[in-house]
Amino acid sequence: MKVENIRLEEIDEVFNLYNIASAYQKSKKSVVVWPEFDRDMVSAEITEQRQFKLVIDNEIACIWAITFSDAQIWVERNEDPAIYIHRIATNPDFRGHNFVASIVDWAKDYAKMYAKQFIRLDTIGENTRLIKHYCTCGFNFLGMFNLPNVDELPPHYKEGPVCLFEIDLKKERNEAKNR
Repeated sequence: MKVENIRLEEIDEVFNLYNIASAYQKSKKSVVVWPEFDRDMVSAEITEQRQFKLVIDNEIACIWAITFSDAQIWVERNEDPAIYIHRIATNPDFRGHNFVASIVDWAKDYAKMYAKQFIRLDTIGENTRLIKHYCTCGFNFLGMFNLPNVDELPPHYKEGPVCLFEIDLKKERNEAKNR
């Protein structure tokens, strides 16, 4: 298992995994479904090396994107030194491997390299199963919030409150020292 940047020639596979994830979301009750994401946005993320893949046996098992700023979602907390994880999508042939925990392990190392204190992510709506899963993977659930301005966000952010999650790496290190 290894983490690599996604290459531009893999963009069709990225969108295939997004479509599979959206179809899976549609099959669940009371889950906000991802829209079709902007190809130029994803292409820019790939070019900026902010799209990643987890590779197992030369196959893409899971993908995600990151950013170091997420002001519309995190508002005043955006000033904190953080890495923000978005759009985790798993190849259905690899479901059930708890890749979020693997992404968290990778993100902890990545955050250290870039002197970031927080690892953050969000989801839309009250998906209790996903909330519990993220908490099991080490995230603290900060609560559900109505965002003040969603105009420049993908359309699914208009469909409900956002659930915010974070891991405070400084707090983790301090707790580890005190054990």
